[in-house]
Amino acid sequence: MTRSDDHDDASPAPPLSPDGSSADLADLQASLSDLGGLVAGTLGLEQLLSQVAGFAAHAIPGADGAGVTLLQMDRPDNRVQAMAASTGFVSEIDQIQYVALNEGPCITAARERRTVRSGSLGGDPLWPHFGPRVGRLGVHSVLSLPLLLPDQVVGAINVYAHAKDVFDDHATDMGERFAAPAAVAVHNAQILAQAQALTQQLQHALTSRPIIDQAIGILLSRTGGTTEEAFARLRTISQSEHTKLAAVAQHVVDEAIHRARARHTNP
Repeated sequence: MTRSDDHDDASPAPPLSPDGSSADLADLQASLSDLGGLVAGTLGLEQLLSQVAGFAAHAIPGADGAGVTLLQMDRPDNRVQAMAASTGFVSEIDQIQYVALNEGPCITAARERRTVRSGSLGGDPLWPHFGPRVGRLGVHSVLSLPLLLPDQVVGAINVYAHAKDVFDDHATDMGERFAAPAAVAVHNAQILAQAQALTQQLQHALTSRPIIDQAIGILLSRTGGTTEEAFARLRTISQSEHTKLAAVAQHVVDEAIHRARARHTNP
């Protein structure tokens, strides 16, 4: 059985089902507390996703494991930016979904901005290639929850169980209550990771600029050309040799130093 819930925005999840047990609610509250305690700056992006996956598996009744995936939905191949799992069999399923097939509940949930679930993956027509392969692994139930912000889809949380028909309305309610704040936490970590990467790139550029300027000066002394021509020559070498521009510049400088020392040693 496949059940789909349409959500056009990141609106709050519906009230808890009347049959929700106090133990399930306590698990959810504990997971939300743990989620709120995550400090993105102390963890790498994939480490944080692993933590979120573990919290999701604890928060959603019946889960045997969970995974969190960031997808670039603006690309036709739904490119995976990062993913993490709470247990090994979920990692294996994720490889099937994203690498081998590019088909599965996470992609559906993220692309269509809706919760999807199935209690019999092996025979589910929604994923004709993914479902049977996962069913043969002994995993039959899935609940996929999109990580939604008002203006974008960040990715999705996938929760799996080995038994059939595990995730009912109550489990879905719990999952949606967890997914809303998880989307914010994951997105904040994503932004921080991007900012850190940009900072590293800028630091590398600042470190590389002096050596590039030195290499340009050396080429100018040899050829008498312009600065633009010297830089173009460095860039051409970089592209043809598939080597970073800074490495090409360093080679030019090192070669000039070697020649100067040779002339000084052997006048």
